[in-house]
Amino acid sequence: MEKLYYTIGEVSETLGESVSLVRFWSNSFPRYIKPKRNAKGNRLYTAEDLECLKQVHYLVKEQGLTLEGASKKLAADRKKVEGRVKVLESLKEIRAQLMEVKKSL
Repeated sequence: MEKLYYTIGEVSETLGESVSLVRFWSNSFPRYIKPKRNAKGNRLYTAEDLECLKQVHYLVKEQGLTLEGASKKLAADRKKVEGRVKVLESLKEIRAQLMEVKKSL
C-alpha cells in the first residue's frame, strides 16, 4: 500500500539526492511541487509530488537541462517526460532483477 505522505528524507533517499537539493527543487518548482507541512513545520510530500521530483531529477541530472529548461520542458510536454521517467524506472528494475539472477548462478 502506498503512503499518503513522504518525509523529505524518504524522498531524498528515493531519488538518491541530498535533502538540501530536494528542498531546493521544491522551492524552484512551486507550480508542480506543493509539499504540505505538519505541526512541526516539516515538509510532507504526496505521491504526486514525488513523481514530479522524479521528473525534475530526470530532466536536470540525466538530460542535463538547467532548472529553467526543465521548467519549460515540464510546461510544454509533461506527459512525454512522465512516460520517459516510467520507462527508465522499469528498465532499472529489470536490470536489478537480472543482476540478482546473475548472482544466483
